[in-house]
Amino acid sequence: MPEDESIPDLQDAIQKMHGCSSVFVETVHVHEKMPTTGETVWQGDVQIFDLIDHPKAKRAYGWSFFNDDSRKRRFIAVLGDGPVVSAVTAVQAYIVAEFKKGQR
Repeated sequence: MPEDESIPDLQDAIQKMHGCSSVFVETVHVHEKMPTTGETVWQGDVQIFDLIDHPKAKRAYGWSFFNDDSRKRRFIAVLGDGPVVSAVTAVQAYIVAEFKKGQR
């Protein structure tokens, strides 16, 4: 997906998910690997946004991907809150949350 197409879409997702507007800051490439094997867990570009008038967070980290099953694009917008302080920690938090969902 071209980077410039994803920014407005991600801003819409941030508005819908977190109830605030955002301003694009930068794109960061993240390559997350398993520490024990070096196997790639996730790799891609994360868009970083400053949030406007969010009650808790100042930043959001967003990306999207196509679901294999439905071919629909899924938008992820992780708030920069608590342990999430960078694009890398946003991806890590998302991976952990998805793993926990699968465990239920």
